[in-house]
Amino acid sequence: MSRHGINLHNDHQPEWNQCREPEMSVHQSVLADFAAVVSAAQTLVLETASRAIAERGTFRLALSGGSTPKALYEQLATSEADWANWQIFWGDERYVPNDHPDSNERMARQAWLDQVPIPAEQIHPLPTQSADPWQDAAIAETDLRRAFQVQEPDWPVFDLVLLGLGDDGHTASLFPGTAALEEQSRLVTVGDRGGQPRLTFTAPLINQARTVVFLVSGAVKQEALKRALAATGDSQQTPARLIQPVAGQLYWLLDRDAAVLL
Repeated sequence: MSRHGINLHNDHQPEWNQCREPEMSVHQSVLADFAAVVSAAQTLVLETASRAIAERGTFRLALSGGSTPKALYEQLATSEADWANWQIFWGDERYVPNDHPDSNERMARQAWLDQVPIPAEQIHPLPTQSADPWQDAAIAETDLRRAFQVQEPDWPVFDLVLLGLGDDGHTASLFPGTAALEEQSRLVTVGDRGGQPRLTFTAPLINQARTVVFLVSGAVKQEALKRALAATGDSQQTPARLIQPVAGQLYWLLDRDAAVLL
């Protein structure tokens, strides 16, 4: 058991290094390899879920795309959990049909969700059907408020948001130098990667979460990770720096290859 109450069932037990105070708690762990990152994330998700269900009766989780989350989802598919009380959302989505090979929803369903008994009405993909990403972003915001039963100006509060880090410093679909970084009032906005729209949670929505977890693996992430964790820096260049939970826990699960420059 770590000093932050995370029981890791693998051979690479990390030390959670608390980095910042006081509003949020930041925990940084450098693990041996990709497999250790996935195992630590699995344990963190399952323990957070158990605690949320015990305290509030449900566990609300926002998913990420990418190869590291996919490996996590494959592990969760073999896990035992109180699936009936899980609520699944996506933090961002490529603006493609949900059966497209690039769809984050499709990936998560194939790797995990189709294999566990989470009720269908508790799985909340981002809509990409209207041929107008801004219209779908508005629909997504309405759906979120309905699912959380919150009205403006209150914010939905996720129990856990999973995030990755791009080699350009982006997270979710918040890309360097784009208008989505400036959004302060919407829950969901339209991200832009090279002229291709994506739906994405806004930084203020992510920052309401009780727990945010970055999963970062591979040498290609070294420079972006160094910028993201530096004491000072430009969030327009490295949007991951925008993620500062208001009063929650922020975890960085890193493998050694990614953390070389820290």
